[in-house]
Amino acid sequence: MPRPAAQPSLADQDAAPGGAAAVDRALTLLAAFRAGDSALPLAELAARTGLYKSTVLRLVASLLHARLLQQHADGRYALGAEVARLHSIYAASFSLEALVLPALRALVDVTRESAAFHVRQGDDRLCLYRVDSPQVLRDHIRAGDVLPLKRGAGGRMLLAHGTPPARGALYEQIRRDGVCVLSGDRVPDLTGISAPVFGPDGALAGALTLTMPTQRLQPRFAAQVKAAAAGLSARLGAPAAAA
Repeated sequence: MPRPAAQPSLADQDAAPGGAAAVDRALTLLAAFRAGDSALPLAELAARTGLYKSTVLRLVASLLHARLLQQHADGRYALGAEVARLHSIYAASFSLEALVLPALRALVDVTRESAAFHVRQGDDRLCLYRVDSPQVLRDHIRAGDVLPLKRGAGGRMLLAHGTPPARGALYEQIRRDGVCVLSGDRVPDLTGISAPVFGPDGALAGALTLTMPTQRLQPRFAAQVKAAAAGLSARLGAPAAAA
C-alpha cells in the first residue's frame, strides 16, 4: 500500500465531493502548468502538486496515453495535443466576444459609464470583457483582472444565481429584482449595477456590470443594465423565461 503523505496534496485539500481521487490528482498535474511554462520536470510537478514522484509517474502514464501530456526528449513534460484540441472546441462553441462586446459598447454609448462582463472563476470572478467609460474619472479594472466574488455588484450577481444560489436577504432581493445596485461594496465612492446573462441552456453565463463614481449614478441606469443583459441573453439563445 502507498505510504500516507506527510501533508495532504493539493488534490486532497480540494477534492471533488463524490469524485474520484485519482482523477482529482491527475487534474492537479494539468493545473500545475502556469503561464510561461513550456515543460516541467518530474520534481517540479511533484513539488507543485504535493504528490509523491511515484504517484506523479503513474498519473503521467495515463495523461500521456490520453495525449493530455507529452514528454520531451530531455524527460520533461508539457501539455499535449489533446489540450489544444479541446481548447479549439471550447473556443468555437463558447466564444462570447462577438456578442458581448457590442452589448457592452452599446451600454457605454447610452450611459457614458464603464461596462464589463464577469464570469465566476472558483472563489473569485474574472473580468472577461470590458469597455471603458469615455470620461476621465472612472474605475480602472481591465479585462483579465480577477476580482472578489463576495464584494461588488458583479460578484453578488454571480453568487445570487450560482450553483447553489447564495442565501440571505440581499441575494433574495437580487433574484427578485433581476438587477443589483451597490455603492461602496467593493471600492468606496464607486457604484456597480449588475444584471444576469443566461446561456442557451438557461444557466447563468455571466454578469453584465456597469460601474461609475457614485456621484454620477442615475436612476435610469438600473433599467438600462437590466435591458442590456436581457437582450444579450436573448442573443445567446437563452430560453424566454430566463432572458
